[in-house]
Order: sequence, then structure tokens, then C-alpha cells
Amino acid sequence: MRALVQLVQSARVEVDSLVAAEIGPGLLVYVGFSNADSLVEANTMCKKLLNLPVFVSEEADRSSKVNVMQKNYELLLVSQFSLYGVFKGNRLDFHDAMPPQQAKPLYEALLECFGQHYNAHRIKDGIFGVKRKVFLVNSGPLAFQLDSKSLDTTEDI
Repeated sequence: MRALVQLVQSARVEVDSLVAAEIGPGLLVYVGFSNADSLVEANTMCKKLLNLPVFVSEEADRSSKVNVMQKNYELLLVSQFSLYGVFKGNRLDFHDAMPPQQAKPLYEALLECFGQHYNAHRIKDGIFGVKRKVFLVNSGPLAFQLDSKSLDTTEDI
């Protein structure tokens, strides 16, 4: 599982010109699933994303960092199979990306994990498998990629 994470001041997803999901300050997370992914990777990614110390603390020592939960910020999850795209010559190949029928239950499990370990009202669903427009205002800007292969599966929230 791969996640492309952006710190945002705000973000929204529109489907057919209607707002499907919207957040204020927080994390915009594009997530893609590989053929090898399971619930283990979804739970590991959930825990990692909720605990990432990427936001500036409000304390006097502004050099310390806190996570999305400590700031009571929001998280917008957007499925993005193309995170597993690779170029073969001039063509994009998605053979490592999990087919939508298998990926959707993992996406839903990831949403559920966020809701269980944080606040379900602070987690927004960017709608799986439809054509969308994503609008965002970056914060920082700060963006990074996480790969479940490099994460510790024993970490707890």
C-alpha cells in the first residue's frame, strides 16, 4: 500500500460538480493498493498516518511536532491506483495495482480504521472508484510518500 500525503489548509473532492467531501486543516491522503496488500497493511498505514508528527506544535517551543489527532485536524482519503503505475518505455503500466473489486474493501477498511482510532467525524471519504476533481490549498508545502513495505507492523496507536 502506498500513500501520498499532503499537509493542507483545506481540500475538497467534487463528483459531477458537487462537493462529495471537504476538510479544513489536516491531511489529504491519496492511497493506492498493490496486489500483495491485505488488512494488515491497511491497519499499519492507518496507525502510521494518525501518528505522524508533521504539524507544528502550539507550545512555546514551535520546533516540536504533533500529529493530526493532537491538532484535532481532519483527514481526507482519496483512492489513487496510479500510485502503483510504472513507466515501461513511454507507456504507463499498472500491473502491480490491485483491481478495483479487491481494492474497495481495503479502502473501506482503511476508512473504518481511521474512524475507530480517531474521530469518525474528522475522517472524510473521497469516494472510491469514480471520476473526481480534487482541490487543495497546500500547507508548507509539505508532501511525502509512505510505502507499507517500509512500515513497522507492530506499532500501536
